Amino acid sequence: MDKGLLHKQIIELLDSVYQGAVDAAMLAYNTATHEENVAENKYDTLGLEASYLAQGQAQRVEECKADLAAFKALEPIEFSDPLRITIGALIVLLDDQSVEQYLFLGPAAGGVKFIYSDIEITVITPSAPLGQALLGHFVDDEISIDIADQKLTYEIIAIY
Repeated sequence: MDKGLLHKQIIELLDSVYQGAVDAAMLAYNTATHEENVAENKYDTLGLEASYLAQGQAQRVEECKADLAAFKALEPIEFSDPLRITIGALIVLLDDQSVEQYLFLGPAAGGVKFIYSDIEITVITPSAPLGQALLGHFVDDEISIDIADQKLTYEIIAIY
């Protein structure tokens, strides 16, 4: 597993998400400031609603920018036994139904999914319950987390 290429792909994906957020923010701003959206009476709220949307999109841009910066600052780490899981690890889990799940423990952008070498990988962060449970563990460790009154158990089968 080439962690340098994986890291590069994550950065490219996050850059694309950032650019999409910038485009959406500009569209929302242009809609909010367009002359046709000036309120004609107190019940005409299209301009006000568009300005709320523009504000939310601007916040999303800042979040995307911070996610991108966090990943750019992350140095790709090649894990080898017996290193503990930390930020930068690509982890392969096996659940109770023998289904493999690939997770990248990143500094930000939790929930982002992408395909790398025909494998779906999900980015998680240490603030997520699963991320917290994984920190500090080794290959062959078993972890359990409680989500929505359900106990989920996973075996760590690989760390890259």
